[in-house]
Amino acid sequence: MPSSWFSLRERVLAVSRRVSLTIASLLLLINLGIILYAVFLRYLAGGAPIWTDELARFLIIAGVMLAAGAVWVEGGHMRVALIERLLPTSLCRLLNLYQWLLTLGLAIGGALFSYRYAQSVAMFTSSGLGISRTIPMMSMPIGFALLAWHALWYGPAPLKTLAESDP
Repeated sequence: MPSSWFSLRERVLAVSRRVSLTIASLLLLINLGIILYAVFLRYLAGGAPIWTDELARFLIIAGVMLAAGAVWVEGGHMRVALIERLLPTSLCRLLNLYQWLLTLGLAIGGALFSYRYAQSVAMFTSSGLGISRTIPMMSMPIGFALLAWHALWYGPAPLKTLAESDP
């Protein structure tokens, strides 16, 4: 493949990772603020509103889902690469292709099924926030779609290990 393809691939993955991790970090920071606010109200003011627990739960799920694809590309997820080190090169390439197709298939399937589920709960409202359950549930299909996006651009190349990750 031409080097321009690899350059485009690296640029797309770098920008996509940066955007995903920035948004996930912002959600985590907002989550921290809400938890601290709830702790302050609960222990110093006598009680916290119910919406703080619910919003914190929704934000942590959204943050994890949005970061999943970027973490997968960086090799920061938990996995054991022992088999890849023991296999001959040709079988290792086949294993990499299998892992890539499996990740892509599960991510696309997860995006489709979770989107359908998020749409099916539109008539229900959350107990604390009083919003449609579809709103927080959309973090699932968006997160799975981002994982599929990252996996698609990464391709069936060997996954990085933590030691190989960029600093």
